[in-house]
Amino acid sequence: MRNAYFHVPKPSNEPVRAYLKGSEERRLLKEELDAQAGRIVDIPLIIGGKEIFTDETAEVVMPHDHGHVLARHSIAGENELKAAIDASVGAKAAWAGMPWEHRAAIFLRAAEFLAGPWRYKINAATMLGQSKTAYQAEIDSACELTDFLRFGAYYAEQIFNIQPENAPAIWNRLLYRPLDGFVAAITPFNFTSIAGNLGAAPAMLGNTVIWKPGTTSILSCYYFMRLLMEAGLPAGVMNFVPSRGSDISKYVISDRGLGGVHFTGSTSVFQTIWQNVGANIANYASYPRLVGETGGKDFVFAHKSADIGVLVSALVRGSFEYQGQKCSAASRAFIPYSIWEEVRERLLSAISVLKMGDIRDFRNFMGAVIDKASFDNIKGYIERAKANPDTEVLCGGYDDSKGYFVSPTVILCETPYAEPMVKEIFGPVLSLYVYPDADLKETLAACDSASAYALTGAVIAADRGAIIQISEALQGAAGNFYINDKPTGAVIGQQPFGGGRASGTNDKAGSVFNMLRWVNTQTIKENLLPTNEIIYPYMDAE
Repeated sequence: MRNAYFHVPKPSNEPVRAYLKGSEERRLLKEELDAQAGRIVDIPLIIGGKEIFTDETAEVVMPHDHGHVLARHSIAGENELKAAIDASVGAKAAWAGMPWEHRAAIFLRAAEFLAGPWRYKINAATMLGQSKTAYQAEIDSACELTDFLRFGAYYAEQIFNIQPENAPAIWNRLLYRPLDGFVAAITPFNFTSIAGNLGAAPAMLGNTVIWKPGTTSILSCYYFMRLLMEAGLPAGVMNFVPSRGSDISKYVISDRGLGGVHFTGSTSVFQTIWQNVGANIANYASYPRLVGETGGKDFVFAHKSADIGVLVSALVRGSFEYQGQKCSAASRAFIPYSIWEEVRERLLSAISVLKMGDIRDFRNFMGAVIDKASFDNIKGYIERAKANPDTEVLCGGYDDSKGYFVSPTVILCETPYAEPMVKEIFGPVLSLYVYPDADLKETLAACDSASAYALTGAVIAADRGAIIQISEALQGAAGNFYINDKPTGAVIGQQPFGGGRASGTNDKAGSVFNMLRWVNTQTIKENLLPTNEIIYPYMDAE
């Protein structure tokens, strides 16, 4: 008999481990890195809880040593994707009908696995397969993904507790159920936490999911899928199908049963998904929910009152951690002329001591960019900047002979509308515009309008009046705004993440606002004293 209301434990953020020299956590992580680097994993599709190997496969390599193969993964085609749809549909009724506290328990158990016995396995896979340093992997695949699971369950309970007002003899209720159909989770390479959450968040609320992981993050995603299964996730609730984007569009996005899309990736891909949904809108059983976080051209706006040390730290960490491959990475900066010379000297000095290389060497600040396509794209921006008389490359370089390495690059631009100042490069490239102090208002307008994106931004200033002026002028330019800090590092439960304009639907991953997108509501009115009257009292004769 179910006659009690159960409460999800109130979560707190998973503590970040330091991996200091001589620590036990460092030793265990290094052992796991050696073990994973010494084997090649055959990664299957997982459909309806079953492993499926296909004839078509692709390799997973280390970006910082692209000759080193870590895994080979199967690729889903038409038959496998249709089987995944069938598995999702087949699992839906039992999963949606499972008592909420038991669904929550599966994901809370998964969080404990991730924070404990699975921590080093998924961190190591993220480091090797996505070229993240130990710290960048720790804050991503261990801490943030654990937070997504714990806070997601907590926010789901808060949603269920939202109920309407009542009237005399009337009891009003809201019933929450999953979306009609299945959810397609299309996930990026750069954050294991985002990849895991895009499927887990809808699933917590009773949806079934078809998960297409980014092709260059498949190793860590596969391990997370195995973790969920070990935590008790029923077969068919999440179906793991590495595949071509074109096949996902053709067989999944166009399917009549599509209930929603949970996406993180490029703006162009999300726009293509939106176009495909629009083209098929009359064929769906319900209107699909589209939730997406895409690109950014994130800024640091400095005022003449800025603390130079704080500014340089925000620029270096914000631009070059994880090789600038964060949607939130600082990729353009506005520096007042009056402090430029000191900023330039200290910025270039700080960059000069950064080490780059194999992430298994913990002395390295940076690894490699994710693959050859990314390397070639970034290289193209740098070469065009070198050839353009209106831009000057102050430092930087690249070498892909062993790994896809791009050095921290700084480009000085004559105008805030130059290509490096407005285009998303998605690499370790920081573009700078030095503005006349007297042109603060005009420069703020350029910062707001020059780029199509509106994801993250920061102001660095000591003058409170300047902070107010800059913050108000740039309200629409960033969904996440930082004062005297770098524009990266949003924490679940503290800074809900997402932006608008070309940066996405701003549904704030890791918050109650995102979770609300994955439920349908039914309003129920129960009349406790129903009437049999037909004529209303006001209708009496005069």
